[in-house]
Amino acid sequence: MSPSKTASAVVAIVTIFLVGIFATSESGEDRVRTHLVGEVAPPISGETIDGTFWSLDEVKGRWLLVNFFSTTCIPCVEEHPELLSFSENQPTDTGVRVVSVAFDDDPISVEAFFEKNGGEWPVLTRDTGRISVDWGVVAVPESYLVSPAGFVSAKIVGGVKRNEIENLVLRAKRKSE
Repeated sequence: MSPSKTASAVVAIVTIFLVGIFATSESGEDRVRTHLVGEVAPPISGETIDGTFWSLDEVKGRWLLVNFFSTTCIPCVEEHPELLSFSENQPTDTGVRVVSVAFDDDPISVEAFFEKNGGEWPVLTRDTGRISVDWGVVAVPESYLVSPAGFVSAKIVGGVKRNEIENLVLRAKRKSE
């Protein structure tokens, strides 16, 4: 077999292999599985933009959406109104709580962003690198749903939509019953 025919055969085999992998992979809301799904949520604690201390322990027994973001990330900025809508429509006593963790961002920029765009949930801005590493964040936006028992129920990579979060929470609640 000539070298060009051998190379063509190798390319064809590799292409068929890759098509098979991509054709059988998941998409949609379950587009990424992570080592954290099903595991105890790593700790989160730190100073918020209003200068108070916040810890994951403060929401024990409640569902929590952990959102990693940056003010320089276009999908993060685009998803913010969806997070606002989701958060504002949660019942005060039983609803899902939201916490945002700044990813490699300037605390002053984060504070200005939330002041301009709203969001009444805790936002951690300082010394968040360790938190991002512990959660395995590669690129933002990334969001994690944490169960009342403290386990990571799901991970979403990319910008979130309110209805996606609501559906994810419903599915996770059904699984935990």
